[in-house]
Amino acid sequence: MKSYIALALLPFSLIAEGQSNLSVNDSQITYSDHVAQIITDNCVVCHREGGVGPMQLTNFEQVRPWAPLIQYRVENREMPPYAYDHGIGIQDLQGDWRLEQSEIDTITAWVQQGAPEGDWGDRSHPVADLPAADEWTFAAQFGAPSLILDSTPIDVPAKGNDMWWQPYVMTGLTTDRRIKAIQVKPAGNAKAVVHHANSYVEILNEEGEYEDYSMFTEYAMGKWGEVMPEGVCRTIPANARIRWDIHLFPGGVGATAPGTIIEDNVVEIGVWLHPEGFEEVAKYKQDLKLYRLDQGELIIPPNGSAMTQGFHSFDHPVRIDSFQPHGHLRLRQASFEIFYPATGRTEQISQVSNWSATWHHSHLYEQDVAPLVPTGAVLVIKQWYDNTANNPNNPDPDFWVVAGSRTADEMTHAWIAVTHLDDEGYAQLVEERAAKQASSVASQ
Repeated sequence: MKSYIALALLPFSLIAEGQSNLSVNDSQITYSDHVAQIITDNCVVCHREGGVGPMQLTNFEQVRPWAPLIQYRVENREMPPYAYDHGIGIQDLQGDWRLEQSEIDTITAWVQQGAPEGDWGDRSHPVADLPAADEWTFAAQFGAPSLILDSTPIDVPAKGNDMWWQPYVMTGLTTDRRIKAIQVKPAGNAKAVVHHANSYVEILNEEGEYEDYSMFTEYAMGKWGEVMPEGVCRTIPANARIRWDIHLFPGGVGATAPGTIIEDNVVEIGVWLHPEGFEEVAKYKQDLKLYRLDQGELIIPPNGSAMTQGFHSFDHPVRIDSFQPHGHLRLRQASFEIFYPATGRTEQISQVSNWSATWHHSHLYEQDVAPLVPTGAVLVIKQWYDNTANNPNNPDPDFWVVAGSRTADEMTHAWIAVTHLDDEGYAQLVEERAAKQASSVASQ
């Protein structure tokens, strides 16, 4: 953070020195006419009073001192914090935070021209229409959650070793219910101390004992949430209970780490349910699972690097609905490909080249482009680790890093949501997409 503050204090002449692209369309770029709306639409959600950003950016007076830093971060696609590569694989995503290149060019030109405010005339500064900082992600879309499940509280010290908290919570549901969307939300003052918060559904077996039924959802720092695609089924059975697996890191990780004691820390799951008796046909089930990258043992030497990969195929066709790489402080890149044995072709699906443990994103593919995978095709998942001083997230490049659950260890897996199809359903989806593509081409 110190280097970023130093950058923000550099004279504008030094920021612009040696750069030739000093304007957009060779015109004067001002905050009032060109930049204010971009900042309001994309930055203020975090950079406001009570937000997770380290400074407020709600008006020109707040933005102007940070203009060189803003240029640096957006040019390097570090902000908004959504690590997903442009121009590689599928680009149509739900909840995509990335700026358009034209917006990046506008901010760059504005800073290089001296970051002028411009003339507001009779206008006022745009105001972001935002929910409260602790509001649920999908509240604007679906309203309040149908069900909120709290973990039991636990105190998290300011310092110490990693902690794990595994309470059980009853759902209170007396009938089977279908899930529309789901989000995990740590308490507002403890987001940076909750490394992950996974949850599992358990049901009673014939002996009257609880046993695993399914994964409920996964959370890691920064995750947006999940929306179930139309026509698929994920359910919570009646009389189920939730088993939490919460990993806590005393003091926190990242720029917003509180470094203080967090008393009575609670993590919540908000669940949006379809109404009871919801009759939409949902022929196919979806699940969210952990897919391990275990070809080779994960050992990262001091000041070194490593790479892991994993492969998975299905004995039936599937649709891939989301992809989320997972690691800790040394993970830097991840990729997802599909290999088709029948043709020998490999298709690049997703690439993440600037991954950070402080912002885990489940990349939700738009339904019309979510990969359709025929029987026998192979998911190929790769991750790369950087244990050198060049990794800005690395706390100690002289440390031997191995696979493990602590924050100082590393993990090597991806969370993937899969809709399980049959041959008829797969053929139908392929035909529907071909028809839409033909119609789109014909209309051009």
